[in-house]
Amino acid sequence: MAPRANWKGFLRLSLVTCPVALYPATSDTEKVSFNQINRKTGHRIKYLKVDAETGDEVTSEDIVKGYKVDTDTYIEVTKDELDDIALDSTHTIEIDEFVPKADIDNRYLIRPYYLVPDGKVGHDAYAVIRETIRSMDKVAIGRVVLTNREHIIALEPLESGLMGTLLRYPYEVRSETEYFDDIQDVKLTKDMLDLAKHIVEKKSGAFEPELFEDHYETALIDLINKKRSGIPITAKAAPKTGGNVINLMDALKKSLASEKEAVPAAKAVKETVKGKKPKKRVEGQREMLPPIAGKGGKDAAAKTAPKEAPKKADKPVRAPARAKKAS
Repeated sequence: MAPRANWKGFLRLSLVTCPVALYPATSDTEKVSFNQINRKTGHRIKYLKVDAETGDEVTSEDIVKGYKVDTDTYIEVTKDELDDIALDSTHTIEIDEFVPKADIDNRYLIRPYYLVPDGKVGHDAYAVIRETIRSMDKVAIGRVVLTNREHIIALEPLESGLMGTLLRYPYEVRSETEYFDDIQDVKLTKDMLDLAKHIVEKKSGAFEPELFEDHYETALIDLINKKRSGIPITAKAAPKTGGNVINLMDALKKSLASEKEAVPAAKAVKETVKGKKPKKRVEGQREMLPPIAGKGGKDAAAKTAPKEAPKKADKPVRAPARAKKAS
């Protein structure tokens, strides 16, 4: 199923306007997630919205927004009142200025989106705006309203489209001075820096995110597959620590030596991974074990497990990411 747009409206540069749609460029729906359940019954926990004083459940139509001004004192704000102060950027991304990309502090970056033409019209205007930004080698700064809040958005060309990145406001970014003031000013010798540079050179390479692996996610999937197959879970031994580093120079030398030994092995692994063909993606499939029949519970997996030694399930192939509304 195609992802759903988080926002639809118009992109405008002066008098040039085109209809566009905004889609999230990232997704967390592929990660393993858990529900809270009752240990005694195995049933899922349900949360109810209740009045803090009376304890009575409150229906959705009776819930309104309120701003706390004092203990038990709130200023009620209705949906109509919020709609009345809605900004022009509710339906239009107005490009206000163009800035060098290098001028944007990374701390201001929130999340990326894809901005694409909406429908069959407006592609010419979209291309004009995209290529103008590309030729100027700058980032377009505009405003967009998502979930009733106005956000600053930075637009830049990405292949044949535009990528928009939401930016934080200054009041959302903390100053580093209150954290860095207590860092000691130490003097480092040239030999220490040279050794550290050698370590960096040994570890240097191209940025290839397709080779990244979420080890915790892999461990979660393995745990779930084992439990569903009825395989006993054994506690992992605590990792051995190398102890406190006494001499920084010795530590740098040992690190450099270990990196020299690790480089050939890492290179071989990298080439092997790159040489493998990716698994065929199956729509909506995770390749975990099929659901266990019955009500479930601690003993369900063991009762339904086959008599022969169960095989470890393959790492699931992720289903296509589902779009979420921006929060």
